[in-house]
Amino acid sequence: MEILRSLALFGLAALAEIGGAWLIWQGFREQRGLWWIAGGVIALGLYGFVATFQPDPNFGRILAAYGGVFVAGSLAWAMVVDRFRPDRWDLLGAAICLVGVVVIMYAPRST
Repeated sequence: MEILRSLALFGLAALAEIGGAWLIWQGFREQRGLWWIAGGVIALGLYGFVATFQPDPNFGRILAAYGGVFVAGSLAWAMVVDRFRPDRWDLLGAAICLVGVVVIMYAPRST
């Protein structure tokens, strides 16, 4: 159950961070305005809090593992929102990153 909770938190963190960055991109680069930017800033702030709910107490481990989630999540976001079509190398890279997440977060450890 703890692994499912952790995975859900990674998913929520990815939505907040990727969505927040996308909103800022839209607000500034696509000139949609300050409200889009403000929404992005709020979402990015929420991302910072979501990570604190991970069951593992090690900030560095959480952030390192989240890096892999961010890579795969960014490609998924681009596919759904921007209609981006990743090539096989994008997909392979994302898969490698997700394997890294599993190893970093869920490999058995001796304490």
